[in-house]
Amino acid sequence: MAKERLYLYDTTLRDGQQTQGVQFSTAEKKQIARALDDLGVDYIEGGWPGANPTDSAFFSEAPDTRATMTAFGMTKRAGRSADNDDVLAAVMNAGTQAVCLVGKSHDYHVTHALGITLEENLDNIRASVAHIVAQGREALFDAEHFFDGYKDNPDYALAACRAALEAGARWVVLCDTNGGALPAEVSRIVTEVVGAGIPGEKLGIHTHNDTENAVACSLAAVDAGARQIQGTLNGLGERCGNANLTALIPTLLLKEPYASQFETGVSLQALAGLTRISRMLDDILNRVPVRQAAYVGASAFAHKAGLHASAILKDPSTYEHIEPDKVGNARVIPMSNQAGQSNLRKRLTDAGLSVDKGNPALARILERIKEREAEGYSYDTAQASFELLARDELDQLPEFFEVKRYKVTVERRKNKYNRMVSLSEAVVVVKVDGEKRLSVSESLDETGSDRGPVNALARALIKDLGRYSAQLEDMRLVDFKVRITQGGTEAVTRVIIDSEDSQGRRWSTVGVSPNIIDASFEALLDAIRWKLAHDCGTGRTDAV
Repeated sequence: MAKERLYLYDTTLRDGQQTQGVQFSTAEKKQIARALDDLGVDYIEGGWPGANPTDSAFFSEAPDTRATMTAFGMTKRAGRSADNDDVLAAVMNAGTQAVCLVGKSHDYHVTHALGITLEENLDNIRASVAHIVAQGREALFDAEHFFDGYKDNPDYALAACRAALEAGARWVVLCDTNGGALPAEVSRIVTEVVGAGIPGEKLGIHTHNDTENAVACSLAAVDAGARQIQGTLNGLGERCGNANLTALIPTLLLKEPYASQFETGVSLQALAGLTRISRMLDDILNRVPVRQAAYVGASAFAHKAGLHASAILKDPSTYEHIEPDKVGNARVIPMSNQAGQSNLRKRLTDAGLSVDKGNPALARILERIKEREAEGYSYDTAQASFELLARDELDQLPEFFEVKRYKVTVERRKNKYNRMVSLSEAVVVVKVDGEKRLSVSESLDETGSDRGPVNALARALIKDLGRYSAQLEDMRLVDFKVRITQGGTEAVTRVIIDSEDSQGRRWSTVGVSPNIIDASFEALLDAIRWKLAHDCGTGRTDAV
């Protein structure tokens, strides 16, 4: 049986920009648009031209895409013709192939928010959509507050949708603007809308995540007949976000009945790049990716419990609902004090260490992990530190250098502009190849901004490690997390540092100490040693 076409409409560049703390530059919007096009979405909503300079600049420089580039705006205002509405004109002047207009479908919002009659609102919808169609553009109508409006006055909510369709709209999108609708009522209402004569092949769904049900509500609408889904990458959006396309897309492609019933513009080959695109967006936003995110999170296929890991080794399907590589993700067997030897041997194998079952070193490694976690360490997120611990216990960790001492000073002073600034300075003394070396570094970057004491330590340490310094030039710290693991006078600080290099490798290390600088330095040392171990070769004590 032939599959039905299901259309994907991405609103990351507009709805995503409404996320608190998010503001895309024009260059970033272009980068995201290209990634969305490569993924295979059908529509890319670029923003609201005329609403802000960034959106206007984007449409003037928008990349050529296979996806239909869409401008967003609102229906004309009452008392003006569509030809003479300046807001509508700005949207049309963007020159996009498609235009999506939002309009009221809830009678209460018409009379109280807009302050016009119900019929005037319907006239605005008809005239605006007809104006778009007359200029040869594809028209979409976002029926704002549709589900709340339908529950209060179903006849009027349907009348707003019919007004748009009669004027030539390709799509009418039912919006759960407040995000309060639940899957069962979305299913019932969409079923009734289709039953009232509005064809499902012209219906879209736009949900918000205020009850953590945006994905479920979108799927419920599809089950009831809607054939367009609107959403954002990583679920960005106002308040609690929009329907998350990084969860919806793999569900549609890999889960039944959707995989057999529907065809989308996303291929299985493109789906394998989903994790990369998700993390690219977080990188643009300078945000730490959500580890527990479905499909694309770093923990989505992490198996910590010993019982689970043992079963995974025999058959991954026992605890994985899909194969991780289908979405470009990877299986992780973390180490923790809950681990058994099945976890341990699998993790050692992943690190390139082959250890026979029954090797007494396995018990020593597990015992050491449990002791250190009791002190505040955490190895389920610091895989690189775990690997170094294991290599040390297996006598497979070279001693590249020895730190003899370090010192960090932090100074607060006025600069030449009479502004108070901070400056950190680090001194590190190391012994490399039998020779002591002293390095000093400040925390200022190339712009003159203070990057903090840990940055100064990192720069001082890497600055003069003899023959190893060149191998560390492409290493950079990309995330820094601090947690107090105990309270009061016994407080212990745990620091997790994420590092990456030009080879695309990313690794996490941990340090623990009552002193935050000391904990940071320990995690930093592990990060450097892990990179040197992988770049210089391991498994031989004579690697140095």
